[in-house]
Amino acid sequence: MVFRDRVDAGSRLATRLIALRDTDVVVLGLPRGGVPVAFEVARALHAPLDVLVIRKLGVPYQPELAFGAVGEDDTRVLNSLVVRRAGLSEDDIDAVLRHERAELARRVDMYRQGRDGPSLRGRTVVLVDDGIATGATARAACRVARARGAARIVLATPVATREALASLRPEADDIVCLKTPLLFDAVGQWYRHFGQTSDDEVVDLLARSAVAAREPPGVPEPGDPPLVDDEVTITIGEAELSGHLTVPEAATGVVVFAHGSGSSRHSPRNRFVATSLQRAGFGTLLFDLLTSAEELERANVFAIGLLANRLAGVTRWLAGMHYADDLPIGYFGASTGAAAALRAAADPELRIAAVVSRGGRPDLADLFLTAVRAPTLLIVGGDDPAVIELNRFAQRAMACETRVEIVPGATHLFAEPGTLEVVAELARDWFRTHFRGSTTDRTRP
Repeated sequence: MVFRDRVDAGSRLATRLIALRDTDVVVLGLPRGGVPVAFEVARALHAPLDVLVIRKLGVPYQPELAFGAVGEDDTRVLNSLVVRRAGLSEDDIDAVLRHERAELARRVDMYRQGRDGPSLRGRTVVLVDDGIATGATARAACRVARARGAARIVLATPVATREALASLRPEADDIVCLKTPLLFDAVGQWYRHFGQTSDDEVVDLLARSAVAAREPPGVPEPGDPPLVDDEVTITIGEAELSGHLTVPEAATGVVVFAHGSGSSRHSPRNRFVATSLQRAGFGTLLFDLLTSAEELERANVFAIGLLANRLAGVTRWLAGMHYADDLPIGYFGASTGAAAALRAAADPELRIAAVVSRGGRPDLADLFLTAVRAPTLLIVGGDDPAVIELNRFAQRAMACETRVEIVPGATHLFAEPGTLEVVAELARDWFRTHFRGSTTDRTRP
């Protein structure tokens, strides 16, 4: 079993934990790599998500070798064997502890951004990491959760060494692990894509989960299930692009998402907006503008021509589907995907009905801005002054109906409480207004 990425690993792990759904459970991800996995678990279990920050204590002259770990509430775990063999003195240990405690406090402040974490007292706590090699971090996490009053601790991970799991059994009430390979060199060898998780992504996932937790439970409405709700593969030239297409019954339009990093299919922010649009009766297509190999080249993120050509090809593919051939199509672009969306929208044959940009770089569409005829809404965070100016520049260059909407208190990621909800509402209203009465016949490939 090799996992595609952390999202795939989290989805698979969630299937083994589904019995906990809708119980009094809290999911805690171990930053940073464990948080994307935990996000998928929390989503499947309808549970709150938080982090439990643990810092590895590395031998001073060999930092990758852990002699222990320190966690919140100053819980620490030391490996006496490593301490002895490394010849560490109390002064050595104290120096590493001071440094890691300061970094731990910084990360707690950054990740939670003033939010209080959920209470663990008397509840089931699911601790999630993307893999366990030595077990020092997981052991410290179990002890912190226990000290905070957890009634039951479930340690969950996609992959771990057999030795580490054996040593952790006294710490956790249950352990769920999908793979325990006989030969284990590193956690990353069990993932096809194992890039570093950024602090911004951790903050984003926590904010996304907090938004979902504030929403009232959905009340099922009468009616048929979506006409289409499928994973799709779209071939554009030699590239095979993966996506997810959802088209409700009686849809009034379809919104195609474009994200410059190539991760739109898994972006929690885009999925949140897509869900809001689906509830409003719109179809959505979230797909990866870049292949897995292309994502490794950072320059491709800024290859606006390449991204726009992919988006145009996907639009033609979508327009040829029988369930979308008479529906207006709009674009929702983020980051450099906003420039790609506007450059593609400048193609008159595509007949794009409306464009929305979230925290995007529409200025990178350059001379193509003057050819865009689709009504365009540019949404920018109020605390993102540089991007506000770039969006104002793009607005001045465009001849079509264009509006800049500034969301107060939002930064570039719209991770602040309530800001992403505002984005979803603005996008919904823009598409609703401009899809209505839109001309739908378009040139086919």
